[in-house]
Amino acid sequence: MRVILHVDLDAFFPSVEVREHPEFKGKPVVVGADPKEGKGRGVVSSASYEARKFGIRSALPISRAWKLCPDCVYLRPHFDLYIPASNSVMKILRSHADKFEQGGIDEAYLDISSQVKDFDEARELAKSLMEEVLEKEKLTCSIGVAPNKMVAKIASDFKKPYGLTVVREDDVKGFLFPLDVRKIPGVGPKTERSLKELGIETVADLASMKPEVLTRLFGVWGTRLREFANGIDNAEVIEEYETKSIGRDTTFETDEDDEVQIFQVLDGLAEEVHEDVIDNGFKFKTITVRVRYQHFDTYTRSKSLLFSTNDLDILKNNAKRLIAPFLRQNRKIRLIGVRVSNLISTSRDLEVS
Repeated sequence: MRVILHVDLDAFFPSVEVREHPEFKGKPVVVGADPKEGKGRGVVSSASYEARKFGIRSALPISRAWKLCPDCVYLRPHFDLYIPASNSVMKILRSHADKFEQGGIDEAYLDISSQVKDFDEARELAKSLMEEVLEKEKLTCSIGVAPNKMVAKIASDFKKPYGLTVVREDDVKGFLFPLDVRKIPGVGPKTERSLKELGIETVADLASMKPEVLTRLFGVWGTRLREFANGIDNAEVIEEYETKSIGRDTTFETDEDDEVQIFQVLDGLAEEVHEDVIDNGFKFKTITVRVRYQHFDTYTRSKSLLFSTNDLDILKNNAKRLIAPFLRQNRKIRLIGVRVSNLISTSRDLEVS
């Protein structure tokens, strides 16, 4: 018997902001770009549940969010708060797992198979984890308990916030089949449209589809989709989460072609990336810049150094050299970004590229 937990921190960025600023409690909080009184150019990174009642969601244009709720508390992201908060929560979770896999800054999988004799005990362990995180970190999380990672992930999203959903082995299909097909991991808007053209609306519809039809449409992924729909996922919880890259993007308030202004913003992004690199004890070897022009054409250029470093000047100078060719195109730029990868931990000297 496998017992897997998927732990998902509820509206993580806004929740950390509320924890640090109690005066925001109960108010709709939006973390993302500056709305500039409805003229902002970026997007929403995360929204509190109070803000979601107005229809505000992650990736929504910030100008649209402002129209939906101009009275929200709008904040720029503060990763200097989020990363330590995440690390503290993950330390708690890791201490209760046979195997632990961090899936991102706000989620993790725990294999607790050897610690419980059945799903009733798993429920109690999950409940105590939720209480421990709330007591020690003043943050809420939702947990899905299931026989595999895929079902656990869907279950953690079933009752939010501060929800606990247990799906026993015999109940997997009964839990999955009524759900909209979009709930299956990897089914995005494009795949959803293709499936619905075949009359596939629910997970049950997908589970009963002939394998050859799905394979013809989606290749090997079609086979995987059908397995997921039937509750089959043999993926193991991978022991170690590794930060693969650190980056920052920003969208200009108006499309920009002034080289001085672009370089100034690029320096600011590099400084933010450098701060995260230092705070997390990394050196980097590869530097990448990203440019999106006014008509949304997006390009990247990268350079790998001969050595690993955490030097800010090296980061800034190489970022400018990489972006320079994009500035000679006589085109206005909408977004720029800086990212470092091929990271090495300065404390463990272990490559995590």
